[in-house]
Amino acid sequence: MATAAGAISSTTPGGDADRTRATRALQALNFFMADMQAGIGPFLGVFLQQRGWTAGPIGTVMTVGGVAGMVMTVPAGAVIDHSEKKRLIVIVTGICTVMASFLILLSQSAWVVTVSQVATAIAGAAIGPAVTGMTLGIVRQRGFNAQNGRNQAWNHAGNMVGAGLSGWLGWKFGMPAIFYLAAAFGVLAILCVLSIPERAIDHDAARGLEKKDGVDEPGGAAQGFRALLENRPMLILAAALACFHLGNGAMLPLYGLAVVGAGKGNPALFTATTVMVAQGVMVITSLLAMRMAAGRGYWLVLLISFAALPLRGALAGTFIEHWGVWPVQALDGIGAGLQSVAVPGLVACLLDGTGRVNVGQGAVMTVQGVGASLSPAIGGWLAQALGYRVAFYVLGGFALASLALWIGFAAVLRPACAGARGGQAA
Repeated sequence: MATAAGAISSTTPGGDADRTRATRALQALNFFMADMQAGIGPFLGVFLQQRGWTAGPIGTVMTVGGVAGMVMTVPAGAVIDHSEKKRLIVIVTGICTVMASFLILLSQSAWVVTVSQVATAIAGAAIGPAVTGMTLGIVRQRGFNAQNGRNQAWNHAGNMVGAGLSGWLGWKFGMPAIFYLAAAFGVLAILCVLSIPERAIDHDAARGLEKKDGVDEPGGAAQGFRALLENRPMLILAAALACFHLGNGAMLPLYGLAVVGAGKGNPALFTATTVMVAQGVMVITSLLAMRMAAGRGYWLVLLISFAALPLRGALAGTFIEHWGVWPVQALDGIGAGLQSVAVPGLVACLLDGTGRVNVGQGAVMTVQGVGASLSPAIGGWLAQALGYRVAFYVLGGFALASLALWIGFAAVLRPACAGARGGQAA
């Protein structure tokens, strides 16, 4: 597939200028796109709780949205692999996410909230792989680990700032103000996408068919979907992530519900604090993950991320207090921050040369989405039937299966996870 970007050499002044402009725009996009990915995110549970919803139905509606997103991740990845309109995909899905979130302001009936969450989840299934594909197309495989690490640091910083502003606006003007902030971030994200030069994106490289012998050589042909099923390290990665997210998915909203429900925190401010603490830690851990991967490979990075969740569940179940947000969410920042860099980077390495990188990203997201989508329902009904403490202990225990898989298959995974060492360091 011939592309305009393929004619740009990284050694030419125009190519360097476009690439520099594109990478800066990518970082700004990642800063503002947090609300595009998840709507009002963890504030939704508290918003619905204030309007008479209980933990079980809240968890169920979040699960419905998760299932919808899970089903769409592989088709979204396939579209992104074949599309040369990746910027347009981000713009359209961002607009849909903001509009879906505003639906909840109009009505909190079960079907409206469910439709909103389904639309948000479907849009989120496309935004992540599209931005990952654009990044790979701009910096190529060699520069992906470093640029993805910077992207994730900016993304977590945007989450932290957005959560802080949401908490202050929600406290000062009420929860609906958070929806308007999400819309403002969405507009700024769209402007960032438009500032990425289209010619800077090599759409062959973006799908894992990077030209190896010069810019004038045509890209190779994409392999069949069997390339995913026959990749044993990627299957193990997906299974380990599914177990991890089965426990992790419900931890943040449930902890907010537990503390606020006990009268130990202001709904908007406490929820904002849970996000800000985690995202602040993620800024640091995403940069550390980038360096660790370049020096030691991805295996150790992911091992540490899996080990953080059992400890987090134990602390959450033991200390349902306002101050407990600091250790509980710091551990969330360690686990999620490391994975935000290691998972896309490892998938890009494992599928390099197949032409199925974004389908692979979607496939991994689908499998881990099985866990993430079931987690709110399991956690919500456990909390309602047995109490929040038991729910946190059970959720934290699911990550022990992730650790067993990751350590048990270390002989297979360690060589596959060493791909970042050959990439460009930070």
